Amino acid sequence: MNAGPNLIAINVGNSRVQIGAFADGELTHTERFEHRDLASAVQRIIAWWREIESRPLAAIVVASVNGVTADRLVSAVSDQLSVEVFRVGDDLPIPIGTQLDPETITGVDRLLNAAAVFDTLRQACIIVDAGTAVTVDFVDGEGTFHGGAIAPGARMQLQAMHDHTEALPDLIFAEPDADAFGRSTAQAMLRGVYHGIRGMVWKMVERYAEAYGAYPTIIATGGDAEALFHADELIDRIVPDLTLRGIMVTAKAALAGRTDEDAKKN
Repeated sequence: MNAGPNLIAINVGNSRVQIGAFADGELTHTERFEHRDLASAVQRIIAWWREIESRPLAAIVVASVNGVTADRLVSAVSDQLSVEVFRVGDDLPIPIGTQLDPETITGVDRLLNAAAVFDTLRQACIIVDAGTAVTVDFVDGEGTFHGGAIAPGARMQLQAMHDHTEALPDLIFAEPDADAFGRSTAQAMLRGVYHGIRGMVWKMVERYAEAYGAYPTIIATGGDAEALFHADELIDRIVPDLTLRGIMVTAKAALAGRTDEDAKKN
């Protein structure tokens, strides 16, 4: 069995940068950085690259839904390491089929999550990503991504309530307390966001299952997944580093293709 790639995977999200190091296809390190702390992210990438750069199938791969931040990060890494940084989508195609409207441009993170889950399960699945936005996506049993639903994430909802009212406070999202009633403004806001997101996910899963004719496996990921779904019987598994794993699956498929081409030439 061929070992997986030795990889620095970089996921540039709307709010944070997540990086992971893979040794022979296995995730060994992971860390998140705010956009304002890109210098620290670059230093961590450099340190982890030094650990794997001499190993077979070593590469640095970035996926992004924030082009400006990704460009800054790639430029800094390339300048300091003098190494090519591959971009998912531009350089490396994501190994997942799609059935979407022709003009649709889908976030690379959603496709990477789908590729990662299907690579492991090889069956129909629903992926819930709870980050800046909450997405609920469906992949069929043939590995085809059908799209899904997009809603504001927990922090976005709380920020919108604060920004557009005079009385509602600025809150950091957390799971509300166990009381049935929100007995303070803060707890009432947290309940509305927490149960609103969970209810939306339940409703979308029910609709997908009805359309598909069965309940697929449901995987949750994203920075707020643990707070939202750790006690939710609907969710089969929480995988915090799913997008990074999708980058690894993408790199592995691309590198395997290049290896096959090299073998034919020889």
